[in-house]
Amino acid sequence: MPIKPKTHDKEMKKHKAAAGEAWILRLYVAGQTSNSLTAFENLKKICEEHLGCQYTIEVIDLQKNPQLAKDHQIIAVPTLIRKLPTPVKKIIGNLSNTEKVLVGLDLRKVT
Repeated sequence: MPIKPKTHDKEMKKHKAAAGEAWILRLYVAGQTSNSLTAFENLKKICEEHLGCQYTIEVIDLQKNPQLAKDHQIIAVPTLIRKLPTPVKKIIGNLSNTEKVLVGLDLRKVT
């Protein structure tokens, strides 16, 4: 089952980014491993439940582009990076602990 990133109309993305509403998330993986697929499915579920349609997920396969690991300072996979909204946030793992991911993305406060 290949990972398919969520895509949106370009004009819609530009409008939301300009309004400060769009979330841009990058998920770094190493091939179609069970951990990579689990991370993507967990991320998609979290986004659909907490962000509506105001997000874009970019999946970056480091097996296809290994230089990006060094360029983007990725030391483990899967790794999720929140590019927007700023500040940039990084979460490592398969994103199965929803509470931890929500806190890490600043969608929920630490209790």
